[in-house]
Amino acid sequence: MLNDSRFSALWQRLGGRGDGRALFAELERAHSEPQRAYHTTAHIEDCLTQFDLARHLAKRPDEVEAAIWFHDAVYDPRASDNEERSAEWARKSLIEAGAADDIAQRIAALVLLTRHVDPPTSRDGELLLDIDLSILGRQPDMFAVYDVQIRQEYNWVPEAEYRRRRADVLAGFLGQPTIYRTEFFRKRLESQARENLSRVIFALHCKKDEGR
Repeated sequence: MLNDSRFSALWQRLGGRGDGRALFAELERAHSEPQRAYHTTAHIEDCLTQFDLARHLAKRPDEVEAAIWFHDAVYDPRASDNEERSAEWARKSLIEAGAADDIAQRIAALVLLTRHVDPPTSRDGELLLDIDLSILGRQPDMFAVYDVQIRQEYNWVPEAEYRRRRADVLAGFLGQPTIYRTEFFRKRLESQARENLSRVIFALHCKKDEGR
């Protein structure tokens, strides 16, 4: 379960008024919505665990942690603006609570990076993306659960279309010179991530061919 005491302590370090527990409850409810299978409280917990291992790499660790809490706050698999809305939720919540504008803006910018479209320009951005993608480099059984959960979130997409689009997305990660941007995550997860992605892309293409 997510830890409200941890969130409250972070909130106060960021300059937010009060203990932040009402906002914590909102975030917890959001991550428990029925359309989620992978992007749940368990994903946030796992990201926080990965962050704790690499916290020493962050320039502004509290801001990276805040971005973790907010990066999937809005999640509708049918929408294309989840990260924008999540970033705005973070920015607005912080400013309304009295946090400094520059802190709120930097956290919102970090959340936007989790679109995985624009390359990060800071070590904190690199760290956040590596944490978000750390699932790709886990042991095969854990990666397989993640893969099933993503399919559940997109259960409204026809099978053939899903296979094609999913293979394209994963091939995009595999085609990068490195999946992970920090040496810390490359050493731990890069090799396994490439094995996992290669295996599932092959399987997606085989299934696609079987359906012809």
